[in-house]
Amino acid sequence: MNAETVKRQKSRSRDRSVRAALAASAPQKPAKLWQLRLYVAGQTPKSLTAFSNLKKICENHLKNHYCIDVIDLLEQPHLSRGDQILAIPTLVRKLPQPVRKIIGDLSNTERVLVGLDLRPVNGLEGES
Repeated sequence: MNAETVKRQKSRSRDRSVRAALAASAPQKPAKLWQLRLYVAGQTPKSLTAFSNLKKICENHLKNHYCIDVIDLLEQPHLSRGDQILAIPTLVRKLPQPVRKIIGDLSNTERVLVGLDLRPVNGLEGES
């Protein structure tokens, strides 16, 4: 190897190191925020179970990238119209779009994950 070849190799190695350092220090693209609304009617056992189940699912699958708004329809019944709530408890995924709704106490984790689009439907085929 001549001196010119060695110089080029060192230059390429340094360029790769600089690119890697810049990539590491570049601001990371923020993870999408999941905006969830849980509609309940008071602190019934079913409503409390739904909130507890939702919290566990979010902690396990969304880490710190979620926001849960609990809306008590006994206190604010007019808010049910906006999301067309017909049954409670109902979970509404506002973001990311499209909007999705899941009715019930959210105890079937697999169905909730599929409903929120966090897991493919494959595992649920054949279930009733």
